[in-house]
Amino acid sequence: MKLLSHSTHENANMDIHDKAKMRLDVKGSDISGSAFNDVNMSGWTASNVNMSGFRIDNANLAGLHVDNANLAGANFSNCRIDGMTIEGIKVEDALAAYRQSKAA
Repeated sequence: MKLLSHSTHENANMDIHDKAKMRLDVKGSDISGSAFNDVNMSGWTASNVNMSGFRIDNANLAGLHVDNANLAGANFSNCRIDGMTIEGIKVEDALAAYRQSKAA
């Protein structure tokens, strides 16, 4: 495991590498600009967070639960959506109906 921590009065940088298994408990912090690549975040929980501008690429979000979130301007593309629902409505069915109405 490689763990590097550099800190100044107001800034702290931490690099975690080499398949380290760690549980991070981050509260009242600003981690804007952080990057995660090839990271196992299964069982991860985020509450009361500002994720505006957050981007997810090439991720397994099976079983994701989003509640009471602002998704204004959210964009989903090239995603596997089988079984996905929004407020109990199957997204596959809604998209199929939309596409059918556009073709008519």
